[in-house]
Amino acid sequence: MKKYSFLTGLVVFASIFALSGCGQSDSKTKASADSSNNEIFSGKIEKNKTIKVLENDTAISKGYFKEVLAAFNEAYADKGIKAVDANTDQFVDLAKDGPYGYGPDILYQANDVIMKYAEDKHVYPLPVSKLEAYKQTSKNAWNAFKVNKDGKDYYCGVPVNVQTPMLYYRKDLLPEDWQKTWDKDANEVPDMVENWNDMYKFSKQRHQENPSMYGYMESLYDTYFSSGYLFSYGAYIFGKNNTDPSKVGFSNGDSYYGAKVIQQLASVMNEESIDDTIKTSAYSKLGNGTYFATMSTPDVYSTFLEELTKYYVSQGKTKDEAAQLAKDNLVMTTVPKLPKNGDITSETTEFIEMKTMGGVNGYAISAYTKAPNASLEFVNFATKYEMIKKRYELLGVVPTRKDVIKEVKGVSEGVFNQLENENIILMPSNAAVAQIWTPTQTYFADITKDVFRPEAEKKYKDNKALKAGLEKVNQQISDAIHTLE
Repeated sequence: MKKYSFLTGLVVFASIFALSGCGQSDSKTKASADSSNNEIFSGKIEKNKTIKVLENDTAISKGYFKEVLAAFNEAYADKGIKAVDANTDQFVDLAKDGPYGYGPDILYQANDVIMKYAEDKHVYPLPVSKLEAYKQTSKNAWNAFKVNKDGKDYYCGVPVNVQTPMLYYRKDLLPEDWQKTWDKDANEVPDMVENWNDMYKFSKQRHQENPSMYGYMESLYDTYFSSGYLFSYGAYIFGKNNTDPSKVGFSNGDSYYGAKVIQQLASVMNEESIDDTIKTSAYSKLGNGTYFATMSTPDVYSTFLEELTKYYVSQGKTKDEAAQLAKDNLVMTTVPKLPKNGDITSETTEFIEMKTMGGVNGYAISAYTKAPNASLEFVNFATKYEMIKKRYELLGVVPTRKDVIKEVKGVSEGVFNQLENENIILMPSNAAVAQIWTPTQTYFADITKDVFRPEAEKKYKDNKALKAGLEKVNQQISDAIHTLE
């Protein structure tokens, strides 16, 4: 990597708001986050500093983090700056640990986590227009880290990649005659991965032919993966584009259609779909063919690939043969479309794009760091074209940089376009989002369990009951938010 210092000559990034961290004033904010230093990002790189970087476990286990640290440290060796693994849990609580010097200088997290810290000024607003990635990064991705104060926008994180549900399936488990029987529009794409109606039909058929095998399997209780069914039919999280927690909208529109779809999908699964059992077994069961398809995020593509490779090796293939077969047969694609009428058991030709919950992972700088300028150098370095492309190559993530997307194309381009077209509903960037998980997961688990209850014990027998349940979810979330105020 070429040695590069973008901060040289950078003008003072100063404002009362910026100096005290992102977010509203809070008497609980720690003193170190309320620094009165008017040259936080002055361009004067702190020399002979070691900066601690928090990355996610996948980036560490797949070797990406080791590569970016080595590249950065080589480039900045003459300045005495060294970046190291923060060596702490990826879900460290900066609000608790930062003030006592135990938190990282830089953290890689989802936008909802970073912006939760931003509200209480635990991370700094950044001079993002000075970053090399600024103009090449999706505007919608930047919006995930935006906060407005006194009519001015500030950004408290730098986007790296999009996280959203993706469909994973085994191409070699398709019927031999799938082009004749499962490709009605003759577009060379199997019908069951294009729409949920055909996925339902295929899953039902596969399980009937072999009771130990399933078509689509997923942990339906999980809000991150299941809320998209509701969004597709009119639901929303909070009002004013997810910025106003005084309005909760999970029951809005015909969102109960989405709840019904979840139940219909559960009917071709087993009771493992009620909780998180499938989340831990999906890799191996897709790998050994128990599942034809499942849903997960882009950053675990390599984990699915490893499990499928192991399976082929167990079947007598050499390691190289197995690795190639896995690459050929594991497909990650955008989620199927939903029927306009909300009934995946029906025959229809009218489909709508499925919306999904999503997030943007990125880097933020702790308001407790003693080396903000050196930290900003690392963030700039790690979000440059070369490093983002390397992250894509090793982890299979969907980058937020337009130039990388333009080069890699494929499914990443499809997801990027979903983000640009606002079919990915980003998790709200405020603390109130913490209150949505328990009520929604309880609801999703309950309506899924309902499928396996005896007829006399069923609680959600019609759309009216499903909608009433969603209205209760709205109220529970609203009550929890107001209780904390």
